[in-house]
Amino acid sequence: MSQATLTQRRHAPTPVATLAVVASLVGVNLANHLLHWNTIWLGPVGAAGLLAFARWSGLTWAQLGLGRHQWRPGLRWGGGVIALVGLVYLAGVLLPMTRTAFLDVRYHLAPAGALMTALVMIPVGTVLFEEIAFRSVLWGFLSRHARIWQVALASSLLFGLWHVLPAMASAGANQAIAMAAIRLGPLANLAVVAGTVLFTTAGGLVAAWLRRRSGSLLASVGMHWATNGLGVLFGLLAWQFVR
Repeated sequence: MSQATLTQRRHAPTPVATLAVVASLVGVNLANHLLHWNTIWLGPVGAAGLLAFARWSGLTWAQLGLGRHQWRPGLRWGGGVIALVGLVYLAGVLLPMTRTAFLDVRYHLAPAGALMTALVMIPVGTVLFEEIAFRSVLWGFLSRHARIWQVALASSLLFGLWHVLPAMASAGANQAIAMAAIRLGPLANLAVVAGTVLFTTAGGLVAAWLRRRSGSLLASVGMHWATNGLGVLFGLLAWQFVR
């Protein structure tokens, strides 16, 4: 038997491994929001566990979007996205009609707290795990037995569903969302959750496009941090206008 055949068998598509990753994500999500396991150490530990499982299952660093040759294009694309999101957020804060979208009571913080949240809590506790989970490990396993558009769609839908419980827990934290929810009455919570899932699924599709276009996980990491981390920093600026 040739070495190529052995390699092919060793790297054969494994739907069971994909299902195991999805099941682990469901477990982590439930633990975070029902058992209050939402601590910063879970991000690095969970990401390391998923990567270890992926490597043990035969995925290469390149398939995970973390090969050395993928770093440069990933940093280039990620940096460009961060700059673009920053410009959009700046315009959003400066325009009174969109400023309320940045007024989230969870991030009504002192400057030191905002910096800690944007530069440590979000990248380490949120972005690291979610990007490794959805655009690296899950992406790599799905790519073994699905077409690229199916990989992008499935990972993005699962990313959207990942945000159901967080949306239920924080529906009233953002002023713009809270005001819209008041007008919806008894359907408010359902509308907030559905809107959050749709929005994060759309965000997942953009992240998937960046992952595919650049070939690197770092591009989607840049987008993910920009939309969350810069949101906190520009939220700090937005709160200054309402004092």
